[in-house]
Amino acid sequence: MKLITLLPADKYVVINKTILTEIDKKNLINLYEPIIGFSAISLYLTLWSDLDRLEIMSKDFNHHHLMSILKCDLDTIRLARESLEAVGLMKTYYKEGDINSYVYELYSPLSAVEFFNNPILNIVLYNNIGEIEYNELKKIYKKVNIDLKDYTEITKTLNETFESTTMGVIDARERETLPLNIKSDIDFDLIISSIPKGIINEKVFNKKLKELIINISFIYNLDTLKIIELIRTSINDKGSIDKETLRKNARKYYQFNNGTLPTLIYRTQPEYLKKPLGDNSKKGRIIAVFENTSPYDFLKNKYGGTNPAPRDLKLLEFLIIDLELQPAVVNVLIDYVLKKNNNKLSTNYVEAIAGQWKRAGLKTAQEAMSFAEKEHKKMSKKKEYKQKEEKVPIWFDKQIEKESVSDEEAQELEELFKEFR
Repeated sequence: MKLITLLPADKYVVINKTILTEIDKKNLINLYEPIIGFSAISLYLTLWSDLDRLEIMSKDFNHHHLMSILKCDLDTIRLARESLEAVGLMKTYYKEGDINSYVYELYSPLSAVEFFNNPILNIVLYNNIGEIEYNELKKIYKKVNIDLKDYTEITKTLNETFESTTMGVIDARERETLPLNIKSDIDFDLIISSIPKGIINEKVFNKKLKELIINISFIYNLDTLKIIELIRTSINDKGSIDKETLRKNARKYYQFNNGTLPTLIYRTQPEYLKKPLGDNSKKGRIIAVFENTSPYDFLKNKYGGTNPAPRDLKLLEFLIIDLELQPAVVNVLIDYVLKKNNNKLSTNYVEAIAGQWKRAGLKTAQEAMSFAEKEHKKMSKKKEYKQKEEKVPIWFDKQIEKESVSDEEAQELEELFKEFR
């Protein structure tokens, strides 16, 4: 790429490609600033303020304007701009001339829900601010849920309130975000040239494979040389790179050097996917355990408090990172499989069920529990003679939904939850 020198006289115009709100400002400061720094956030907010009253497009400015407002040099501005580009907050276009011109397009930051569920930004934020600060930050965005089961909705619909009318279609702006733009130092030319000719076809390095390699290198903190080593051990007999083997080799290397796996397996269920507060039934308490325990801690509790076997941790990571199942769903899956499979986590068995749950689009503990029970009933009809012999999770019992926990039942409930500790 041609080296471009940024000069104070260079012009720029800001174009707003989205709808920006005050909540976006809060998210920029709370979620993005710990990752890209205050200079980048200051630049974004300054460009935002350059927009016209309709927040669509700015007039022409020169970069001396930015230097005066931000009180920094052009190199700092350039680095700040590149940081914004890397996390998907802006795009930059350049036109050479007697006076060079730039177009800066602004995009919305992710919502808190999207951010905390992003497998990369979430990890980077956690690593940058630490566990205590991270948990405090999540509390700020915690959604307040109220149990409305005893209420009747009386909300009026649009057609009940207003008469119909015919209007033309308006081409209006919509809220728009960019995909994460990962800065990568991975040298694909070096990777390709390092593999002996005839072993692999260069065409296998398509866009999808390169994206996978970049994501793997980022999550597991791998450089080009280590990626080359992992790729060489991931080539199959067809002369292609086995993506699953590449993932597994990266995990194995990471765990060997760090003694653990990436932080995703230590996350609990996102707040927006939790059951509303107020359900004090035994089933509600069980759901709360699934929702407020990380898959790692849940499995560790099943091990009696000792660290799970590396094989089982890899299985957890596959469910969370590769299949992108939600933490509470993974916990339900673990509990279900252990009960059904004689307290064993068979990889093939778990992956078969996990694939079915993924295709079913299960997001919450309650959905997973209902789906598991429904599938069990289907199988039981086909194998009625085995129904009495099979062990099933306690939460299959419908009666626990109706029983409220009183002080007298405290001891009984404590016994019930021993299985989840």
